Amino acid sequence: MGARRPFFVTGAHLTQVYVREKELQREVSRQVEDALPGVEVIAVELSGPERFTVFVDHPKGVDHALCQRVTEVLRSYLDRYTVDVSSPGFERPLRTPGHFRSVVGRRVSVRTSHEISGRRRFRGPVLDADEHALSLGAQNGEAILIPYDEVVRGNLIDEGGSR
Repeated sequence: MGARRPFFVTGAHLTQVYVREKELQREVSRQVEDALPGVEVIAVELSGPERFTVFVDHPKGVDHALCQRVTEVLRSYLDRYTVDVSSPGFERPLRTPGHFRSVVGRRVSVRTSHEISGRRRFRGPVLDADEHALSLGAQNGEAILIPYDEVVRGNLIDEGGSR
């Protein structure tokens, strides 16, 4: 069935959602990665005011048993949230410089917290990814530089060839 997609909010509340997601990302990553060696928390996304999804990966893959172990580590959140744990899937979340470096040359979608070149949503190939920003190819052939601290959501675009 897969993870639920984020709920839609606007304006100042949207900023609060992103701030809370970043807080949860730090907390959850620390707890899970300390308790379960080899597990990487790729992203944490709020999908409602009382629900979040944790996207995890592991060198040996993600199965139901691993998702259950992650849920057990996060048991303390269950009194306030419904917690979903999921594999990254084909359209894997991208949040860190390392995530973007690993997909140079592939198409991604990126949403930013503030307008860059008059927009907040971008789609195109990752041209480069350094420690501070990613360079995304735009439709007009120009590159758009997006600092990581502006990235709210980033996902690989499934082009069907990687399966």
